[in-house]
Amino acid sequence: MDKKRKKNKRAWIITGTLAVLISIMVSYYFLRPANLSYRKVKARTGSIAAYYSFSGNVASKKRQSVFSEKAIQISRINTERGQEVKAGDVLLVTADGDELIAEIDGEVALINVQENKQVMPGTLLIEIVDYNELKVVFKVDEYDVNALSTGKEAIIHIPAVKKELKGNIREISKEGRIENGVTFYTASIDIKQDESIRTGMSAEIRLLSEKAENIVVLPMDVIRFDDQNQPYVLKAGEKNKVIKQSIVTGINDGIYVEIRSGVTDGEEVFYENDLKPEALLFPEGGKNIRLNPR
Repeated sequence: MDKKRKKNKRAWIITGTLAVLISIMVSYYFLRPANLSYRKVKARTGSIAAYYSFSGNVASKKRQSVFSEKAIQISRINTERGQEVKAGDVLLVTADGDELIAEIDGEVALINVQENKQVMPGTLLIEIVDYNELKVVFKVDEYDVNALSTGKEAIIHIPAVKKELKGNIREISKEGRIENGVTFYTASIDIKQDESIRTGMSAEIRLLSEKAENIVVLPMDVIRFDDQNQPYVLKAGEKNKVIKQSIVTGINDGIYVEIRSGVTDGEEVFYENDLKPEALLFPEGGKNIRLNPR
């Protein structure tokens, strides 16, 4: 009887010991610091320019729309659509002998009347457009309008013809229009004559907002934020540990960000391996490095 009790007691001791060992191993496995894989990128000295972006369309600077001021009958039309006319040319002659004159040089874009037909007051008769002098017209909301000023240089991209031009703001409206609860103002930029550019084409406009030169820059994707929304990066610390380094940032261009303090030129910054290196645009992203986070 005593032998049986001793055997059972020994079995319980062995079972208990194994349970403790398994518990320790499981706890170590799940509670130990993760051995994460990182990549690295070097901070560099460079320049950053930030821009305001707007959308607009190409339009003609000069356009004449001829309307009838009273009920008239057209007896003769002296031009046709697509014809070039000069200021002072007689466009239409009425049955009463009145002559309607071109006020600008341009191309006849529309004829909305026929000979020997009577038209009512306010009818659009003919339209002339000067396609040699073009502008880009774009909308600006009330929060950005103060960033504009006449004479300020802009970069204009015309996607349809893959052209990039430079121009200066010529005019900014003083009265806004309300659309969907937002107030917009219109502005225009003169552009040089280009036979490939046509009125109505869409345009993308960029205006310089801020610029910083000879500064330390990092790709935006390696910047992280803590619970207080303060920026930081990951750097190598003692004993192969990854540590958080608080930084002060400046302007960004949507790809790179200015680092005012916390990282110096040439210093390495780490980021998780699941962030694709090709998204960083710095060539160092590549080799895997395994470090323990602190």
